[in-house]
Order: sequence, then structure tokens, then C-alpha cells
Amino acid sequence: MDKDTGRVCPVELAGSLDNRLRRFFQNPYKILRPYVRVGRTALDLGCGPGFFTIPMAQLVGESGRVIAVDLQQGMLDRVRRKIAGTDLEKRIILHRCDADRIGVSEQVDFALLFYMIHEIPEKNKFFNEMAHIIKGNGQVLIVEPLFHVSRASFKRTLGKAEAAGFIVLPGPRLFPDRTAILRMDH
Repeated sequence: MDKDTGRVCPVELAGSLDNRLRRFFQNPYKILRPYVRVGRTALDLGCGPGFFTIPMAQLVGESGRVIAVDLQQGMLDRVRRKIAGTDLEKRIILHRCDADRIGVSEQVDFALLFYMIHEIPEKNKFFNEMAHIIKGNGQVLIVEPLFHVSRASFKRTLGKAEAAGFIVLPGPRLFPDRTAILRMDH
């Protein structure tokens, strides 16, 4: 069953997005390490409470940056509280997006779209904007939950990414999720 409703996870449920059990099954370092490099700029789109944002910031090192983007100010406030007073505060840029626009002008080397594409109603517009954000040699990792997104819906989503100029490659095996890597077709 597909749930492409445009609904986002409410801030009140943020604790379910950032806990030890999830870390065991979805280890952020194991997932991100093949893609995030020291000195690079990474984008965590739909960052929620920072489950991937903070590991990303550690992986880019002091010379890198992470742009943590969320629609909800409450999620960004949670990330801000976690990094307050740490050296990660200098590496992480918090950005509140609009419902129909990411609004990031800086180009990035890597973008993570983890469990969030199914929440976007206008996928064509979204991927067209992403095509301007990703550097020519950059990568996008898409991870969607098997229990929300059917194989057919995932394939349609990847077709919209291709229409925006991305090359779709097989993603890493993350049981039981659907994954893909996007690269720009330059």
C-alpha cells in the first residue's frame, strides 16, 4: 500500500526516529560511510531530530559542512539543542524548507533522502530542484520503507528522478528497505 499523502512525521513522534533500537538496525555510520567524505558538503533532507545529521557532521570533519533541512521548525530545534556548545555547531547549517521548495542555493556533494520521498506530493518539481543542488559528481541516496512504498511506486519515483536528469543506480542493501543511488547525467 502506498501512502504518498504529503503527510510528515510530527515533531511529537521525533523520539521514535532517534533511538538505540533504530541505531542497531539502521547504523548511520555504516549507511553513510561509503558516501560522505571529509571536507565535503552533505545535505540531510528531512533531517528530523538529527539521527543522520550528527553522524554526517562527524564524517565530513572540521573542513566539511552538513545542511540539515526540515519542514518543521520543531525538528530543527531538536537538532540545534543536540549540537549546542559542541564543535558540530560550526559544521551543521540548519535550514527550514517550504512544503513546495527546498530553498538551498549551495551545491552539495551528497544528499540523503531517508524515508521522506513518499511524503513529497510534487516529486517532479522536487527532483528538478534537487538536480540544481547536487554537484555534477555528487550522489543522492534514496531509502524508502518497504511497508509504505510499493515496488511500483518506487519505480515511478525513480522515473521522475530520471526525467530530471539523474542516472539511477542500485542502492545498498538495507533490509527491508528500497534503495537507489542517483547521480547527475553530465
